[in-house]
Amino acid sequence: MEQEEHAIIIAALSTLAPPQLSDLTHSILSQTLHHHHRLSSLLSSPSSFSLAIHHLQSLSLSHKTLLIANHLLSSLNHLTRHFHPQPLPATIKHRDLDAALLLLLLCDVHQENPEILAAPRSEWREVLSKRCSDIMLDHSSIGVYYGGVLLPYIEMIVRCWKFVNGTGGCVGKEGREVAASPAAVVALPTVEVKGGGGGGGDGGGECGICKENMRRGRDVCELPCKHLFHWMCILPWLTKRNTCPYCRFELPTEDAFGEIQRLWNLLIKKGGAEHV
Repeated sequence: MEQEEHAIIIAALSTLAPPQLSDLTHSILSQTLHHHHRLSSLLSSPSSFSLAIHHLQSLSLSHKTLLIANHLLSSLNHLTRHFHPQPLPATIKHRDLDAALLLLLLCDVHQENPEILAAPRSEWREVLSKRCSDIMLDHSSIGVYYGGVLLPYIEMIVRCWKFVNGTGGCVGKEGREVAASPAAVVALPTVEVKGGGGGGGDGGGECGICKENMRRGRDVCELPCKHLFHWMCILPWLTKRNTCPYCRFELPTEDAFGEIQRLWNLLIKKGGAEHV
């Protein structure tokens, strides 16, 4: 299953033009170095590390899942930014980013050494610091090239995907109705109905919601999939659903798990792979 997930992402990225892939590689390198810097700074300070561990231990499993989900969403949005005409920003607070990076490092170390969590907390920082240094040395030794930058990033995304799904975060989310992001709705263009075709051929001259004809010269809403709708019809629809009534094209949403699924579906579509 993990190999399939890697294959989906790589297949999608292979559709990018060389300049796009180069731009993505350099931006991911910059983001990765930023994350390493934050993590090493956290581990180098006993007080900061103690506060971060205390914060993690105070979170429930559902909150930890949301923490990783937001980190995954930010990473997926970055990875797929060349697949969006106008990608919406996906940011994570510094405190949550530090906690997510620390939690992922803890999971990584625990996988290799399950006894680590039974050790004193002072030993956690030492072990985690060594692991963080090893990761940084591995990245610096392989040089800056497509595989050396992208593959670790893809592995991180797959690990987060598995974490979120393993804790039930995205189970059953596909097909669940979520509202479109207000920012995405505000960005939708107004176009003038030109002639007989009102919905890219699929809807004829009818609004797919009210089924009334869209008169020539009338201003209507155009979704990214090019289907047209009366503004008064599509706005209530998008407050409940983020999909086109005709083709089910997905608009961005503010629901973290719904947005993760949308971006994952985008990777599947771009890579020509089956859903896993």
